[in-house]
Amino acid sequence: MSKYFSLEGRLIVTAALPLVVGITISWLGTRAGFSPSLSWSAGLIVSIPLLIGLMRQTLAPLTNTLKSLQNGLLNFRDGDFSISLVHPKDNDLRQITLLYNEIGEHLRKERAHIYQRELLLDTVIQTSPQALLLVDQSDRIIYSNSSAKQLLNNGKPLQGLLLQKLLPNSPKEIASAIKSWKNGLFNYSDANGSHSMHIGNSTFVLNTQKHRLIVLREMTRELTRAEVEVWKKVIRLISHELNNSLAPISSLAHSGKMLITKPGKEQALEKVFDIIADRCKHLTEFTQGYASFAKLPAPSCETVTWQELINRIMPIQPFSLKGSLPDEAGYFDPIQIEQALLNLIKNSREAGSDVDDIELEVSIDSFGQKLVLSDRGCGMSEKVLEQALLPFFSTKEQGVGLGLALCREIIDAHDGQIQLLNRSGGGLQICLWLPWKKRKN
Repeated sequence: MSKYFSLEGRLIVTAALPLVVGITISWLGTRAGFSPSLSWSAGLIVSIPLLIGLMRQTLAPLTNTLKSLQNGLLNFRDGDFSISLVHPKDNDLRQITLLYNEIGEHLRKERAHIYQRELLLDTVIQTSPQALLLVDQSDRIIYSNSSAKQLLNNGKPLQGLLLQKLLPNSPKEIASAIKSWKNGLFNYSDANGSHSMHIGNSTFVLNTQKHRLIVLREMTRELTRAEVEVWKKVIRLISHELNNSLAPISSLAHSGKMLITKPGKEQALEKVFDIIADRCKHLTEFTQGYASFAKLPAPSCETVTWQELINRIMPIQPFSLKGSLPDEAGYFDPIQIEQALLNLIKNSREAGSDVDDIELEVSIDSFGQKLVLSDRGCGMSEKVLEQALLPFFSTKEQGVGLGLALCREIIDAHDGQIQLLNRSGGGLQICLWLPWKKRKN
């Protein structure tokens, strides 16, 4: 009967059958001469147990199916999609179990697909040369790759560690870059030599909590390749410049030789010599510019008051002073640091920054001296930022690419660090850090 009747129809039949039996017994009892009360009592005694038995038998498949569905849904909640339900004979309940099993199969395939994608993504991240850290809003590391473990913790696991407890054991320059939340290039040294790194920070919300993603990228090899390209470029540049000067000089010298033999050509001969002198002067200035970069002397450090340094720079390249100057004097080569600051301020003005937006901030601590120059110019793209400190790299049509490179050489000669960072809202921030080479008594 279950194959042809719906659950509602079976319930009606199940309820009607005991009722008919009870009425029939009561009617037969009355016809047999029994009292009506006794007849109806007999009918109820027979029909009620019959009703209960038939109802239990009719509802048993539904009860079993509901229990199975409940257990299956509990398994779904626990992430177990491996349980399938046996199909009952009832058509209505069969459709429910079929739908349940279909959903379970779909969830199993989806989880397997997600697992494979996560496995692939984790493999790619773990084998990436970039060091990656994912930090939650309490500064606890919840994910890291192999490169981050090697860079920051000697290959030991990082998950679960607090960032502020990890950084003191990491290279000082890396720890400083991570703490500052800045994006840009910085240098650090270890047993394997000097390295150039690029740090990137981003934030996003995951499970209603703010997370921070830190990516550290080794740039040494890329910068070395870029330096090779730059050297090729400078060789071509020098060759071009020399040819542009030597070819006219050779031609003019030949013309001058011819004019000497001709009387009355003194004025033309004088013009020839003027042009030759002008080309020689241009060539001398060109070579001296490169020589000043290649022959940078070792810094001659001395005690310098900060106001004295400001007074020497301000009339040549105006700027604004941010905050007050430290009371304690600095210790560096005043000529070289003055030259570096003049180059940087000049670059800021050429980048489109107003003089009022060019600010210099000076601070000191027990480790060293920090000079931060900020502007509101056009800033730098990520690609330019990576190569800006390389010799002969320039984005200017007539630039020779020595300004920032000379600044880097000066700071490196002081055993310091230079860092270029794009500012939020536009502009560039250049941080110069100089250690205390010799503390004053």
